[in-house]
Amino acid sequence: MPSNCEILCEIIIAILLPPLGVCLRKGCCTVEFLICLVLTILGYVPGIIYAIYVIVFQNREEYFDEYRRPLYSA
Repeated sequence: MPSNCEILCEIIIAILLPPLGVCLRKGCCTVEFLICLVLTILGYVPGIIYAIYVIVFQNREEYFDEYRRPLYSA
């Protein structure tokens, strides 16, 4: 599970250069990277929004499964 510092660094990189932030999280030969690259070419802001979505919200369920959920969770 990535720490908060790693996520923050990836978000800062994604704001400066969105495809690089997605590349660090998912890899360079993935669909997410290609989508982010196309969105960044079409417009800088859509690329940033998609990169932050991929970094923060995508695949979070793999980190919060039944065995690793917080104690306050039901």
